[in-house]
Amino acid sequence: MRFNEIGQQLRAYRMESGLKAEEISARLGVSRAALYRYEKGEVIKLDTVNRLAELLKISPLTLLGIGVEYYSKPVGYMERIRQIEETSDQILQVFGPICYLISSDQYDSVLAQIYEDAAEALGADRPAARAASEQLLNVMISRKRMYASRKPSIIGILTVSSIQKFLAEGVAGAVPVSERLRHAARDVAQREMELIANLMESEPIGLQLGLMASGEPNGPFTLLRSRERATLAINPFQPDSLPSAQSGVAMITGAEDAVAAHQRVSENAWRDAIKGATAAERVRALAAAARS
Repeated sequence: MRFNEIGQQLRAYRMESGLKAEEISARLGVSRAALYRYEKGEVIKLDTVNRLAELLKISPLTLLGIGVEYYSKPVGYMERIRQIEETSDQILQVFGPICYLISSDQYDSVLAQIYEDAAEALGADRPAARAASEQLLNVMISRKRMYASRKPSIIGILTVSSIQKFLAEGVAGAVPVSERLRHAARDVAQREMELIANLMESEPIGLQLGLMASGEPNGPFTLLRSRERATLAINPFQPDSLPSAQSGVAMITGAEDAVAAHQRVSENAWRDAIKGATAAERVRALAAAARS
């Protein structure tokens, strides 16, 4: 058994469950410190794996890293992606208006304000919503810090329709907020697209961005590669989803046939994508159209 991977998945599924570490450790009859040691990759008995899987409402095989991992909330999925990114040398993203890892601090700032606004509207449930928002934001920002320190290469294939939607609605467009905050969210969207356009033009080492020339993929996916393995992540959650969002089920797998099939799709999309100054000009035209 790969105890380090079991520990990583245990942490991701614990965060998704909404259960606190002390609740799980109490039900298991172990100390909280012991649970944290399991999450860090300490040897864990198969019987304990089975009991944990029952508590977290997942298959023991899933916790053992056999088969496909499924996540129904953003925080569990984002935490698992954070873990995989820690050892990834290349990240290939297909679909979306931006690549979160290269987004600005302003993006995180306005997202935090939107989460706070959404929590404020929940009345008695406000403390739980704030705690969930803080947990998700911490995971997201940790991903950015990892990227800044390790600088894995990124290939991002963006789509016109997702950019248009992002510009029209702003950050977290699906979340109802005040008009003042929505205006700020649109302003940030404009800045993010200018950042994307600048990066398309400058083409920095280790960062390649393209615009899908035509058509749309069936859904967003990411391929993460390290020296040891390749991982496919199929994600229905946008980076600006509310912590409570359950818009679908995210899937993570290392199955060779799944990785190979998505690799072929991404290679074709990248080959046909608009790149460089031409792509930057198109992105700026989309931003100008949204402002008018």
